[in-house]
Amino acid sequence: MNDNGYVADGSGATAGGPVRVVIADDERLVRTGLRVVIDAEPDLTVVGEAADGAEVVPLVRALRPDVVLMDVRMPGIDGIRATEQLVAGMAEPPRILVVTTFEHDDHVYDALRAGAAGFLLKRARAEEMVQAVRLIARGDSLLFPAAVRELALRHAAPAARASRPAPDRGPIGRLTGREGEVLRLMAAGLNNAEIAAKLVLSQETVKTHVGGVLAKLGARDRTQAVIAAYESGFVLPG
Repeated sequence: MNDNGYVADGSGATAGGPVRVVIADDERLVRTGLRVVIDAEPDLTVVGEAADGAEVVPLVRALRPDVVLMDVRMPGIDGIRATEQLVAGMAEPPRILVVTTFEHDDHVYDALRAGAAGFLLKRARAEEMVQAVRLIARGDSLLFPAAVRELALRHAAPAARASRPAPDRGPIGRLTGREGEVLRLMAAGLNNAEIAAKLVLSQETVKTHVGGVLAKLGARDRTQAVIAAYESGFVLPG
């Protein structure tokens, strides 16, 4: 995890041309600002814009971007519903990055549960925004662990809210002991290198364990795995 709270464990930048981005936000000024920031980078390009979720779903299906910058609060179909439709309705959905005004907004958590890979605040600096797009495009997760933990506390399973472990059942119960350790450290915001140092393992071994966790939980990425850990009570917020 870097100084900005990002969790980054990707294998490198995407190949085959610039990262293609669609921006979905109901405020024209926001869309224009994001386009200026993104198009200023030689490895990033905005290929389309949408003013609400009803527009972004067919636009994404037509353009097949790598990343969608998704506002959660939009008229018509909001960003949560649009995220659900894209993730469920496409064989290879784009990576979705929620761009929000408030980091503790319950809508952010709902969007993460729906399949968004992470979130970023609208007040983020330009360099943070382009770094986030690159991270998401290459398969990393973008989490602010403290903010996600606070949101999880409001949404967690009753066992988690009562600060007692939930029984190991369902997909969580299929994790090995080591995979459970790795998941807890993922939820704490550690990246693969930090987990490797903590558990005295090679990064390649940690990567294998992370893959096992994602497969057993049916999670697309680290974000979904961390949410599953909180909501099952396997990891206790705070």
